[in-house]
Amino acid sequence: MDEEIIPILRVADAAVAIGWYERLGFTKQWEHRFEPGFPAFVEVARDQLRLFLSEHEGDARPDTLLYLRVRDVDAVASEFGVQPQDAPWAREIELRDPDGNRLRIGTPKE
Repeated sequence: MDEEIIPILRVADAAVAIGWYERLGFTKQWEHRFEPGFPAFVEVARDQLRLFLSEHEGDARPDTLLYLRVRDVDAVASEFGVQPQDAPWAREIELRDPDGNRLRIGTPKE
């Protein structure tokens, strides 16, 4: 087993969040509910990147900022209709998911 860190993001509606993260290239891995109708806890993944999306209050707070390094930020920018900006360290965009979590996404400069 490889050690890793997996951020947990608070979401109000896991189904809506999963759809949004699928646009970023993530796919749903699994979903857990203690009982039907209870809050969802979901894992989404994109290659080696993993996120937990939680409907449970108290698991995480809104307005979290994550930084994702991707191979092609221009493709992601095109999917979301935004224009990348050049920083000294990377070409980047910033998005907000439906719950207000911020994702700064960049492709490092060579």
